[in-house]
Amino acid sequence: MGRILIIDDNKSLGDGLVLSLNKMGHQAVAAGSGREGLARMKDEPFDLVITDYRMEEMDGLAVMEAVQRQAPETDVMMMTAYDTRELAVEAMERGAIDFIVKPFLPDELWLKVNKRLDYRTKLQEAQAKLQEAQTLRQEAEAKLRDWEHLFEQNRYLREEIDSRYNFGEIVGQSPQIKAVREQVRKVASSSSSVLIYGESGTGKELVARAIHYQSRRSKGPFVKVNCGALPTGLVESELFGHERGAFTSAVRSKKGKFELAEGGTIFLDEIGDIPLETQVRLLRVLQEKQFDRVGGEQPLDVDARVVGATNRPLKRMVKEGTFREDLFYRLEVIPLTLSPLRERREDIELLVKHFTQKKCGEMNILPKRLTEEALAGLKSYPWPGNVRELENVIERTMVLVDSEEIGYHDLPLTFDEGTAEEEAAEERVGDTDDGGLLLNERLDEVERDLIARAMEEAQHVKTKAASLLGIKTSALYYKLDKYGLD
Repeated sequence: MGRILIIDDNKSLGDGLVLSLNKMGHQAVAAGSGREGLARMKDEPFDLVITDYRMEEMDGLAVMEAVQRQAPETDVMMMTAYDTRELAVEAMERGAIDFIVKPFLPDELWLKVNKRLDYRTKLQEAQAKLQEAQTLRQEAEAKLRDWEHLFEQNRYLREEIDSRYNFGEIVGQSPQIKAVREQVRKVASSSSSVLIYGESGTGKELVARAIHYQSRRSKGPFVKVNCGALPTGLVESELFGHERGAFTSAVRSKKGKFELAEGGTIFLDEIGDIPLETQVRLLRVLQEKQFDRVGGEQPLDVDARVVGATNRPLKRMVKEGTFREDLFYRLEVIPLTLSPLRERREDIELLVKHFTQKKCGEMNILPKRLTEEALAGLKSYPWPGNVRELENVIERTMVLVDSEEIGYHDLPLTFDEGTAEEEAAEERVGDTDDGGLLLNERLDEVERDLIARAMEEAQHVKTKAASLLGIKTSALYYKLDKYGLD
């Protein structure tokens, strides 16, 4: 089916062609001159124009040129009673799609018209497909650009992570910190289990991450597990996962932390809090590199490096029977000890500068500096919360103090609560490996019990509990966090 315009100054011939083409199934109309045909083309589109060559006022070649200007998408076929090769060649060279000589049979016209319209239809379909392909290509290129952008973002973020844990956050120049950095370099190249000792806030997780990101497992996941925060009845489910129906609330299967850490590192913080019955299963993971999900029957292989951390004396716990000896030695293949901040005061100034720049950048505020008096005060403080407490003090100061210069009296009020007696209480009494005691540990136990009783009596109203204890509310917040009572 096509829309066809016949242009011929012989009206009877034009009407006859229209009748013949309409019988073929096309929609044909006739015009008695070139100008009439061009005028009609302004009102309606045509797929094909069949024009006579010899006409008054405007011959077929002139009509064809006008059609090409006015409707370049319309094809033109030339017809003439003068069968000359030169005319046919000229017409074809100037853009005619075919040439037919009068008189001609209806079948001859039908073949030429249908052949051209069929070609035109296929050409339009091909152009549509080409356009569709170009659109798909543009969409693919846009998606490729998006992926390249995401890849760049991922590369940038990985570089940021790598730089962050490429000892950049392990700040200090004390012998203890230099030794830690050197140990991390050596430890990272192996897959041996590592056990990190240190008080709360000394940066055990930071060191664990540095070990991971310096190792060949850096492209794998780093999965942190706070063993002390796991619900007693769900420890094994959290670590090893469970199958559907393993217990009442197990409505679907769940992967445990060890499965999630496949190919990477699992960091078991406060590992001394793991129950004895779970320690047996953890020992199997370390020995056989296998475990079972809770309620599962099929053993699963695991390839994850284990890095543990504790602020508790595991050797003493082994002697007391609260920690398995075989597990202890499996974990402590490479021991690594972090010194408390009070034992490396020469690092405080560098840490202060580091945290000040970091917090000002995060809060998008102008850089601030501490006076010599304020810095001396920070160096004299015993820092029971270690580096974490120092970071919190700096952040709080950056938020609360508007001036660019921070003096001693601008520091948080709880800062003045540090005393020489608190620092002296950290000194060791006896040898813990021989069943001796740590004075600060005993004092912590007493303090923890008193705070717990005060919170219970105050019905967990912190201001009232602080009043009962005779300390400031801000100090109570710190101690609640320190002892995990909040």
